[in-house]
Amino acid sequence: MSSDNKKIQIIMEDLSYLARSFENAFRDSGIQAEVVDVSDASIHITEEKMYAYIIFTGKQLLRNSVNLKVFVDMAIKAHIPLFAIGNAEELDMLWKIVPKNMVITSFVRPIKVLDIAKNIVVQLDIFYSNKRKTILCIDDSGVLLRKMKALLEDKYEVVLVNSAAMAIKFLTLRRPDMILLDYEMPIVDGSQVLEMIRADMEFCDIPVIFLTSKNDKASIMKAMAAKPEGYILKSREPAQIKSDIDAFFAKQKL
Repeated sequence: MSSDNKKIQIIMEDLSYLARSFENAFRDSGIQAEVVDVSDASIHITEEKMYAYIIFTGKQLLRNSVNLKVFVDMAIKAHIPLFAIGNAEELDMLWKIVPKNMVITSFVRPIKVLDIAKNIVVQLDIFYSNKRKTILCIDDSGVLLRKMKALLEDKYEVVLVNSAAMAIKFLTLRRPDMILLDYEMPIVDGSQVLEMIRADMEFCDIPVIFLTSKNDKASIMKAMAAKPEGYILKSREPAQIKSDIDAFFAKQKL
């Protein structure tokens, strides 16, 4: 993520002087921090991906668990780093709303704003430098799924599902960077799965590449008529398949 897009939302129950201190502290590190009131969750959740969310706990905020979960759900879906600040009691209450393993670090009050901001900036740099692309592989063949995982897991995070229903369920929880989709699945085939994906505004723009065993012109034209980002023949050498995927991600960076 470029420096121009480093935007953090700090979720608080009021816009106090402490909030402004955080905004100033992050600004010095080249990050735009926006303090938002948890009660206005629907207003502040946008299509623009945040660099991180910081939950600054308080009694009122913790009582507003429904709105707080709006931010948490977005963090899960878009794989956005999540931090928390509060006293010990408040943090214990927070873990009943937010899965503790979703939070990279929690800071116990009393705190020093500049120290916290610097700590978070360092952790975000590490998070984004080490972050691997996530590939969702959908195929009814367990053998093929295991082969794809073995082929790609040294460089990518590979999630395996063997049905359209499992794929959609995963997509509602987390957004992958690419979907490798078997075109010839039974019951619900690849073109139907792609149609379902494209029909949902939350993940309609995720790149989808068909995996197919058919290499005749008619079959390929039929597959491409569904308008995936591309297709990969299952008969290709494993090294070639991996190279095709690497090349796709490389083009996205240009």
